[in-house]
Amino acid sequence: MTREARDDSTPSANQFSLDGRTALVTGSTTGLGLAIAESLGDAGAKVALNYFNDRDRGEAAFERYLARGAAGCLVRGSVIDGSEIDRIVEEVESVLGGIDILVVNATPDQPHHPIEEYDWAFHQSMIDYFVKSPYLLARAVLPRMKERRWGRIINLGSEVLTRGLGNFSPYLAAKGGQNGWNRSMATELAPWGITVNMVSPGWIPVERHEKDPQSEKDDYFAQIPMGRWGVPRDVGGTVTFLAGDAASFVTGQNIHVNGGMTVH
Repeated sequence: MTREARDDSTPSANQFSLDGRTALVTGSTTGLGLAIAESLGDAGAKVALNYFNDRDRGEAAFERYLARGAAGCLVRGSVIDGSEIDRIVEEVESVLGGIDILVVNATPDQPHHPIEEYDWAFHQSMIDYFVKSPYLLARAVLPRMKERRWGRIINLGSEVLTRGLGNFSPYLAAKGGQNGWNRSMATELAPWGITVNMVSPGWIPVERHEKDPQSEKDDYFAQIPMGRWGVPRDVGGTVTFLAGDAASFVTGQNIHVNGGMTVH
């Protein structure tokens, strides 16, 4: 007995186009988040950029985004508060339409300390951003995705989970939880045509790395097999691929964007 392949998708003429799709990218007015929003917008998606703390920076980033000829909106709100998330989703849907693509990117500061210098409050903050937030965001957008039988949830991870970096235990523990959730949701949501994947960048210097010691940057750079630094568009391109029809049969994966740092 043989079983024929069945294509349940309804791809666009260009499987790399995101025309007609709406995306929400959390923490997207700086760094990798902004690059992701710009890449999705370049591919034709309407993108909701999200920020929480810095209104001036958020508005400047949104102006930069619009200057590319892309469509979207700017929405302020915390992504670790359930009522705030509900408001964010309602606001985005009222302006841009139902959310087809969710990119979970927002992150707090990530200081490196030995275990004795962390307290539980810091551990909890990591869990809130990397376990609680993905859960609450998914709960808010899934009804429409299931109704349309199409959706993309893309979590931003980190290579440090695979590398087992020391003096970083709360962050790694929370990212490990997010990765496990990513894998479980991929299986659970597959019957609805919803894919769930993780993109794990290496050290890609952005604004928040400006004060990092040059010696640490030099040591890391010397280990990159490709012999160049990653740039934000490397991550944006990977997320955009996963967001489209070209990746409709890719789910439950953790794709490292780090020039081969985790090949060894």
